[in-house]
Amino acid sequence: MKPIIDVAIKAGIPESAVEMYGKYKAKLDPETINQLVNRPDGKLVLVTAMNPTPAGEGKTLTTIGLSQSLNAIGVHAIAALREPSLGPCFGMKGGATGSGQAQIVPADEINLHFTGDIHAITSAHNLLAAMIDNHLYYGNELNIHPKKIVWKRAADMNDRSLRSIVTGMGPGNGEVRESGYLITSASEVMAVLCLSENLEDLKDRLSRIVIGYTRTGQSVTAADLNAVEAMAVLLRDAIKPNLVQTLEGTPVIIHGGPFANIAHGCSSVIGTRMALRLGDIAVTEAGFGAELGAEKFMDIKCRQTGLQPDAAVLVVTIKALKYNGGVRVQDLDHENSEALQQGMANMRRHLDNLRKYGVPVLVAINHFAGDHKEEIALVMEECRRLGVAAELSSVWAEGSAGGKALASRLVDLLATEPSHYQPLYPDTMPLTAKIERIITSIYGGEGAAYSPSAERTLNELEESGFGHLPVCMAKTPYSFSDQPEQLGAPEGFTVHINRVALSAGAGFIVVETGNTMTMPGLPRVPAAERMKLNSDGHIEGLI
Repeated sequence: MKPIIDVAIKAGIPESAVEMYGKYKAKLDPETINQLVNRPDGKLVLVTAMNPTPAGEGKTLTTIGLSQSLNAIGVHAIAALREPSLGPCFGMKGGATGSGQAQIVPADEINLHFTGDIHAITSAHNLLAAMIDNHLYYGNELNIHPKKIVWKRAADMNDRSLRSIVTGMGPGNGEVRESGYLITSASEVMAVLCLSENLEDLKDRLSRIVIGYTRTGQSVTAADLNAVEAMAVLLRDAIKPNLVQTLEGTPVIIHGGPFANIAHGCSSVIGTRMALRLGDIAVTEAGFGAELGAEKFMDIKCRQTGLQPDAAVLVVTIKALKYNGGVRVQDLDHENSEALQQGMANMRRHLDNLRKYGVPVLVAINHFAGDHKEEIALVMEECRRLGVAAELSSVWAEGSAGGKALASRLVDLLATEPSHYQPLYPDTMPLTAKIERIITSIYGGEGAAYSPSAERTLNELEESGFGHLPVCMAKTPYSFSDQPEQLGAPEGFTVHINRVALSAGAGFIVVETGNTMTMPGLPRVPAAERMKLNSDGHIEGLI
């Protein structure tokens, strides 16, 4: 690893904007960079993926490797990524810093406590929760209805036992009421931080957070509880993006970490704008398959901020194609061209969807050692038939050398195919119409079935003046539908809307489908069981 100050200076970051967090990590001051860096913004490239296998398809790996490869061919590129959550690190997926020769470092520190951003967000979220119960304890001047409090508590860990809890038990401990926990990545405070443009915008968004309703049905906000400034105090350093590097010294801005299946799935606006200001190309990613992360990137992040994506890279793997064609996880390394052909329907739908946003698309076939040449050739031929550029990416094994063809093809795409970005739906469309536009146009479904409470909430939100907001769909990442076992490209299905919630500070409406949980659980054999702190103090099994 290079000293992070050297990485910063080479990236064009003024030394006065760098706040060191040890030798290999730093925070960056956006105001200083905005004042001292005077250059046109670079191109914005989104890396997304087809529907994944449970192990993931290397979207973050491809983002890291592509940024390295762009620099290797002489293009100044900076990656902008999300921060890993402790929940998945100790759950099913393990670390989220790439792997092989396409990693960001120091990986163990980034995957664990990093610079404390997620802890700060957790603390700000729980401070607001504590102030709500404290307000009830001391007389409830705002006349908050205890059964209409919608603000839960947060923890950065997969812990299903906390989904539903009772607070205030025991004498003298306040109002006894039902509540629960969500994972910090699903917290509205996380979304607020990631969508804020600056400290003033952060405070404004925090002030709009609705925590519950009075007995007469009026909304109660964080501002009503005088919680905003104290929350901002806890977020003072967390609002500043973090700078690290890849194994090859490429600068990476990591900031914010909302999940894409239960939140909006994109790294911070501040970090993205910083990457655009500093690089010729800013390579960012959005979580899970394109029907989740990319849809929210286009319809929430870009809509709210005016960011204009110049291209999208769709990560495809032979494993995911066969998985979506019906092959069991344990058999994915076996050659099965028939299942591969069937699974390509999933890839085709994602390509069609990305084109609906008017953005040029490039396919990156993330190469695994067990891939069969004949199957790779079939995918390349299908992309040619569809008129989509495609390249094999071997960045895991070869680092930047394995992604030069992909990087060169991306540069050509940016030079020859202009982007005509447009969101999927207008702000003026009613909320139910927005939901059904996503279901029919992006998922391939027939429509939605609403629970009575979801239908009632949608009507109330329209009447309260929130109908102009975009919708943030919470859905399984493994299927276009709300049922994880419906792989490939299902059609004619109904998406079941169970719950709808207002995120007024973040500026969107959360729509929970199927059996989506905002607090995940650990798998039967969590990654935590494979981890070890050895006698030298080094961590084993995290990555």
